[in-house]
Amino acid sequence: MKIYVKNMACQSCVAIVKEALDELEIVCVKVGMGEIETKADVSDELKLELNKKIRKVGLELLEKKQGVLIEKIRKVIIDYVHHSDDKPNVNFSTLLSEELDLSYTYLSNFFSEVEATTIAQYLISVKIERVKEMIILEEYNLSEIAYKLHYSSAAHLSNQFKKITGLSPSHFKKLKEKRRIAIQDL
Repeated sequence: MKIYVKNMACQSCVAIVKEALDELEIVCVKVGMGEIETKADVSDELKLELNKKIRKVGLELLEKKQGVLIEKIRKVIIDYVHHSDDKPNVNFSTLLSEELDLSYTYLSNFFSEVEATTIAQYLISVKIERVKEMIILEEYNLSEIAYKLHYSSAAHLSNQFKKITGLSPSHFKKLKEKRRIAIQDL
């Protein structure tokens, strides 16, 4: 049985869902971004209990087909941003359309109608959050981050980062350092 979960965006969300499933003794085949696959059907009562547990951290089970499609779109976007180091051979709209087997026009209109933002804007916001994580982790320089997240250049990434956050990536990094030092001084 497949169960869909709203707002799963990282591995810690997956861990939280796995923990809740274990507590409820629900046997799973797989827990991934936005979906759970169980060995057997899950009763409505157990789904309700699971939903109560995961709502505490901002997650929620989805029942309606609308919500399921939105989460599938989000999952493709998050996978694209977090797990596709190589530049794809096709543009994102084609990738999304192929992945979900629906026209991009339909997906785009549907997403905008339900979420009050465009797929492109949501993709940018997920990418900027990923940039912040990568800056904080200090594993890559800005050019490497730009390449990994499919920006045409570090300058393009910097411009988009500043437009969304109001800060340049270097200023964001300096603020992070100041906070780290301030916490150490406490």
